[in-house]
Amino acid sequence: MCVRGGARRRAYGRPAVGNRPYRDPMRMGPHSLMPGDADAVKGKRLQRVALARAWQFAQPYRGTIALFLSAILAAALLALVPPFAFRAILDDAIPDEDRRLITVLAIVVVVAALADAALAILQRWCSARIGEGLIYDLRLALFRKVQRMPVAFFTRTQTGALISRLNNDVVGAQTAVTSTLGSVVSNVVVLVTTLAAMIALEWRLTLLALIVLPLFIIPAKRVGRRLQAISREQMGVNAEMNSQMTERFNVSGAQLVKLFGRSNDEVDLFDRRARRVRDIGITSAMYGRVFFVALGMVGAIGAAAVYGIGAFYVVDGTITSGTLVALAALVTRVYQPLTGLTNARVDLMTAMVSFERVFEVLDAPEAITDRPGAVDLVAPKGRVELDHVRFRYPAAATVTVSSLESPTALGGADPDRDVLADVSLTIRPGETVALVGSSGSGKTSLASLIPRLYDVSDGAVRIDGRDVRDLTQESLRAAIGVVSQDPHLFHDTIGANLRYAKPDATVAELDEACRGARILDMIRELPDGYDTVVGERGYRMSGGEKQRLAIARLLLKNPAIMILDEATSHLDNENEAHVQAALEHALRGRTALVIAHRLSTIRDADRIVVLDDGRIAEEGTHDELLARGGLYAAQVFAGESALLD
Repeated sequence: MCVRGGARRRAYGRPAVGNRPYRDPMRMGPHSLMPGDADAVKGKRLQRVALARAWQFAQPYRGTIALFLSAILAAALLALVPPFAFRAILDDAIPDEDRRLITVLAIVVVVAALADAALAILQRWCSARIGEGLIYDLRLALFRKVQRMPVAFFTRTQTGALISRLNNDVVGAQTAVTSTLGSVVSNVVVLVTTLAAMIALEWRLTLLALIVLPLFIIPAKRVGRRLQAISREQMGVNAEMNSQMTERFNVSGAQLVKLFGRSNDEVDLFDRRARRVRDIGITSAMYGRVFFVALGMVGAIGAAAVYGIGAFYVVDGTITSGTLVALAALVTRVYQPLTGLTNARVDLMTAMVSFERVFEVLDAPEAITDRPGAVDLVAPKGRVELDHVRFRYPAAATVTVSSLESPTALGGADPDRDVLADVSLTIRPGETVALVGSSGSGKTSLASLIPRLYDVSDGAVRIDGRDVRDLTQESLRAAIGVVSQDPHLFHDTIGANLRYAKPDATVAELDEACRGARILDMIRELPDGYDTVVGERGYRMSGGEKQRLAIARLLLKNPAIMILDEATSHLDNENEAHVQAALEHALRGRTALVIAHRLSTIRDADRIVVLDDGRIAEEGTHDELLARGGLYAAQVFAGESALLD
């Protein structure tokens, strides 16, 4: 075994970091009430369809949601107990020297505190149950959807953008049901109950307490807009930093950096970005502190106003001292809910944007699906027919989501022409057919139609006489095995990669497959044997070893039809000899379509088919085609590397 080298986050509103739980605004710092990113949702409106679909995902948790909201309501009402208890102590118990009443009221306050703590735990359990359940349901739905998408979807989609939908947007959608919904309901309940209690105590002091609120809200919105701009910049720089790490921390990227001697340049670039993130973080922290202090000042001013004016009312006998203390205790509970509700629409829109981005993927067109009444391919014999096949790559709108596309793909990189035109070909069971032609002649496209990675534009592809579109995809692909020029190995052990073809394979079956692939001796020489980790994309393996492992994996699958796409094109002569021996064993008794450029790979095929500009130019054995003096013979005799060793 040889060793060789080998997301950005699209954010709407506040960045979602981890699985954000519901946070009761009355149990957190006021800085968490900073206005949301209004620019991110500017011009957007809540759509009933989106709300209805969001509720479909939340429906399984409607009982827990009801309990969650009930706990919020109970906690808001319970929070009114201490101020009124203190009022009773000051106005009734102390003047009457009623020790028993003082004791009872003190016990009531303690019980209220314990009950409030219990409700807080219940709220947290409910929000966690709902939030984590939604994250699970949305992620599973997205992953299932992506698994059903055609190969064309992945050729146009940015992997980082897709992963962001499964991570950041799923958490953002969960926030709509737990954090945003909980906060809005809590703010409304707290505000209504507190204002009702204050008005019942003294409506003039209540009005006085509300007058000072604009002194906070107007500057807070300005600070909020500045903080939003800072946050967007921070997310952008973080995305650049994460992208740099992602690209440089894989084997290919690390090797490129070292070979070009750019390590110091990379450190300098990362240093500049990390320093900017640090500076933005400090600025953001200061703005947050200003917001916190400002809200505290408003609370202090409101309390001072209540105490100052209220004291005159007490002196005049308009209210009691207990009422004044109760009002002062309640007034601080008004400002946070009011501040939060001024931004409720933006918060809700921000969360719903994440739902819409999730739905965008869930609604993506599935170009390759099982037809109604599709049947399984049972005991395949391996006969392959292409009947007047015409094929062009599908338009982007039919296979992908525009917002997930790479910028370079937006113009439509797929050819606006037929890649294959009127191709008819029959491969008999057990026959090996070599497919040759210049680059771009349509070889790989033709091979992709057999396992139905793409659908034909016209004509039909048949396996054992059945149109592949009338077969279930699972049974069709179970009958077909593919080895490409750069086979993919997962960052896992050799045994795990082999068992991907047959999860219940025994060690004896692994040995048999690896023996047939001419790689068993190499594996046995490794200290960890089948438990050896192959590295990312198999980078710890040589090219020949990766090919033979891929062949062993194929032997475990035991398909009736094999497709070899340039399986030996990048190998040296020694490795090619090993792989060719493995392929000879693998192809015995199987139908095979071999795409190759090397003459040594194709000369022994039962038949050679020459493609030229999407059409079959000629076919026959190696000797027949040479004798015919056509395109194949011209390329061979001209010594073109496309068909020569």
